[in-house]
Amino acid sequence: MKQASRSTQARINIAIDGPAGAGKSTVARHVARELGYIYIDTGAMYRAVALHMNRRGISPDEPERAIEEMKQLQVELIPGEARQTILLNGEDVTELIRTPEVSLQASKFAQIALIRETLVHMQRQLAERKGTVMDGRDIGTHVLPHAEQKWFLTATVEERARRRYVEWQGKEQITMEQLIKDIAERDHQDATRAISPLKQADDAMLLDTTYMSIDEIVQRMVKQANSILDGE
Repeated sequence: MKQASRSTQARINIAIDGPAGAGKSTVARHVARELGYIYIDTGAMYRAVALHMNRRGISPDEPERAIEEMKQLQVELIPGEARQTILLNGEDVTELIRTPEVSLQASKFAQIALIRETLVHMQRQLAERKGTVMDGRDIGTHVLPHAEQKWFLTATVEERARRRYVEWQGKEQITMEQLIKDIAERDHQDATRAISPLKQADDAMLLDTTYMSIDEIVQRMVKQANSILDGE
C-alpha cells in the first residue's frame, strides 16, 4: 500500500546502484510507489541516447559526432502508475530501448564524458527537491553522493541472466547462454570504464538479491527509509 506523501522537508533521496539484471529498476519503481516518491530511471536515459545514435548511424567510437548529435536530442521521463514512459524527442521509446543491443550500446556511449555530464546534470536537477528514487551504476558514488539512503544490489550472473530471459521472452530471440555472456561483458564494461565506473559507494548497503523476492527487497528498503525519516 502506498504511504501518504511527506513534505519536501521530510523527504530523502534514495540511490540504488548495481550491475545489469540485479533488479534495480523494478525495485526502485516499487519503492518510489510505496513512499510516494518520483522514480528516475537513469539507465533508460542512456538507452535512449544509444537508440538515437544507432538510428543516426553514429558509433560509440565516434565521440565527436555523438557529442554534436546530443544537441538534437531531448529525453523526458514521464511518471505513470504502472510504468515510467521514456520520450525521445517526443516519441515513446519505452519498449524500443529494452533490447540487448541497445543495452550494450548504452554502456559504450556512457563512456563519453560529455554525454555523461549532460545526463548527470539532468539527473541532479530532477533530485534537487528530494523525494526521488534513482537507480543506475554510479548514483551513490557520483550522481547523488549525498543521497540520504544508498543501496548496492547484486546477484549471481546466472540469476541475472535468468531474470532477463524471463523479461525478454516473446520479445527477443536470445538464449540463456548468450545472456550470460552479454551480462558478463556488460559487467566488465561498467566496472572498468574510465568515467564513473560501477562500484559500491563506501556508505551504501550491500544487498544480494539472488534468493530474494521483489517484495522482500522493497519492504527492506522502505523500512530503512522510514527509519531515516523518523530519525531512528
